[in-house]
Amino acid sequence: MSQTGPQPERHTASRPPERRRGAGSVPEPVDVTTAPDTGRASGGGRASDAGRASGTGRANDTGRANDTVRASDAEREAVVERLRIASVEGRLTFEELTERTEAAYAAVSRGDLELITADLPGMGAPGANPAPVQVKRRFSAVMGDCKERIVGRIDGPLEAVSVMGDVELDLRGAQVPTGEVHICVTAVMGDVKIIVPDGVSVVLTGHNFLGDRRVAVRDPHPGARVPVVRVTATAVMGDIKIVDDEHHGPLRNALTTWWKDHR
Repeated sequence: MSQTGPQPERHTASRPPERRRGAGSVPEPVDVTTAPDTGRASGGGRASDAGRASGTGRANDTGRANDTVRASDAEREAVVERLRIASVEGRLTFEELTERTEAAYAAVSRGDLELITADLPGMGAPGANPAPVQVKRRFSAVMGDCKERIVGRIDGPLEAVSVMGDVELDLRGAQVPTGEVHICVTAVMGDVKIIVPDGVSVVLTGHNFLGDRRVAVRDPHPGARVPVVRVTATAVMGDIKIVDDEHHGPLRNALTTWWKDHR
């Protein structure tokens, strides 16, 4: 009858293996799923993470690159043309068109240009419904006052007549698909005031007799293809004035700027 030899010790998770005499230390078990440089699973995880990080990094790098790459004149002109098309589609008012056009010509980097058109759809998108056409085109005041803020679509010339009265036309909220507004103005012992957006180009022609014709607008960017307001004015012992928003309410604009800076 044979005797059963001593049984080898079983190692459990809670009991570390004993060291043999003369043998080196037994290495601790390694989890291949979490080791930084061991096993295929870890390598695969690093590859997928690197791929995701690389994709995100490329997108961020592209955005940062556009912020630093200088814009060319051709790129500025392309943005201006896109703004003009957006105005034709009814997406921008006369004031917005002028402001963004001026900003496009003043843009330094591609990132600046992208911000100008960030809320506009891509080229070829279905056109928006333009504002209703401006039906009333003749504005007159005879020994009285006439004050109008035009918000419709201007498809033709306008006329303003003042006879011992005051006429004020505000064009900032209008839609101007062509980018040009033509106005015929007559002031006889009266005053006519036309308010245009900042940055618009004003072309004033006509005659005055014992009267005054004035243009108080900020000069647009040299060589810029900005919206135009053409005024043919006749003043007989009266005043005709074309002003932009900056000259129309200087005190209000100063207070608005102060409030934005101190918010």
